[in-house]
Amino acid sequence: MNRPTGKEYIAPWEKAFDRVLSPLDEFIHRQTTSGVLLMICATVAMYLANSPWNETYHHLLEMPFTIGVEGFQLSKSLHHWINDGLMALFFFFIGLELKREILVGELADPKHAILPIIAAIGGMVVPVLIYLSINPEGHAFKGWGVPMATDIAFALGTLALLGNRIPKNLLTFLVALAIVDDLGAVLVIALFYTETIYTPALLTAAIILILLFTINLGGVRRPLPYLLLGIVLWIAMLKSGIHATLAGIFLAFTIPMRPKYNPDRFLSQINEKIDQIKQAYRKEGNIIKNDELRSRFHALGEGLNLVQAPAQALERKMHLPTAYLIIPIFALANAGIPINWSSAGDILTHPVSMGIAAGLVLGKLIGIAGFSWVAIKIGLTSFPHGVDFKHIIGVALMGGIGFTMSIFVAELGFAHHPEDLLMAKTGVLLASLLAGISGFLWLYFTGPKETKK
Repeated sequence: MNRPTGKEYIAPWEKAFDRVLSPLDEFIHRQTTSGVLLMICATVAMYLANSPWNETYHHLLEMPFTIGVEGFQLSKSLHHWINDGLMALFFFFIGLELKREILVGELADPKHAILPIIAAIGGMVVPVLIYLSINPEGHAFKGWGVPMATDIAFALGTLALLGNRIPKNLLTFLVALAIVDDLGAVLVIALFYTETIYTPALLTAAIILILLFTINLGGVRRPLPYLLLGIVLWIAMLKSGIHATLAGIFLAFTIPMRPKYNPDRFLSQINEKIDQIKQAYRKEGNIIKNDELRSRFHALGEGLNLVQAPAQALERKMHLPTAYLIIPIFALANAGIPINWSSAGDILTHPVSMGIAAGLVLGKLIGIAGFSWVAIKIGLTSFPHGVDFKHIIGVALMGGIGFTMSIFVAELGFAHHPEDLLMAKTGVLLASLLAGISGFLWLYFTGPKETKK
């Protein structure tokens, strides 16, 4: 066994060079952890809304918060900053996921993409039809987009609890389905949840967007110019009347997906750099004293950054704040629903809560499983390896977990109708709980005790 000489820095817990995760594996890991954290934050918010601290909780959310300098300021409540500002970063992350999946991920191969796309379409269309059958008119009609979306963090977190009882391809199927689902929700927000348009601000946003695509085509790979222009784009979108969070999606699609160095060129350069590092090390082994060695390592690190596609590098960096900060804060700010148990019957039978709950639980089940079955029966596509129809039914049940995006759409649709908003959030929470439990139990009891991945 090799023993330390006393000159070495020993850190056996550092496994950075040994740990190799695919983008999908890392995505699933982050979203699974985020799902657990999301459950905790939603529970805390529910407790605060039904506790003696209820007024303090809501007062804190409505507290005004101003940024900027005199003459150019933005002043909104903390709740608005979370839903309009912080969630723009969430949508930026979603946009990076969408771009990767469409260009190089599961949705890039038509053979693999057909089934989750068809399943996602069914999982959006049927819930909307069920909701509209219960709420065909009036202001409740505006909630039709709420039961469309699947919460990928919650759903993956629940699915991952099954461990080896499910094939890994089922997780991949759910990821692809939920991403198509998110794209559908984004389009719905852009097209149907915009009240008024302020043309000068919209033109400004269009000019900024053209400029972003121009610097992309011009070969700019550093993230800073994109992020600075992205802030201006967000402000323009905020003033235009189109929901400001969509600036995150637009910005993500302008981030380059091509690295500056191709792998062949990088491999030839890295061999040269390693030779230079070895020569510098022979002169002085202590990196603190050896400026040349330190600079060589720095140059190697720069090269490692440039051989990665900027969009994929940013997506990796956004995993942590999105999973552990943005989504939990959103849950704390939006899941606080006061419950009056004496009127529980009225809540359950209210057209809005009933339409959303039925849309998420029954609509997702019928839409995802039904459309998938038809697509496979007529020969359009086939099951992923190791996946069968009972697995699809389990995912269809879990598709009814609609927390983050569903509550976000409810905030837009019922912004001027607080009672309906309360009913909508209640319907989302009840449906998510029922869908998660039923999907878990279905897969637990229908699947084998151990599935080889």
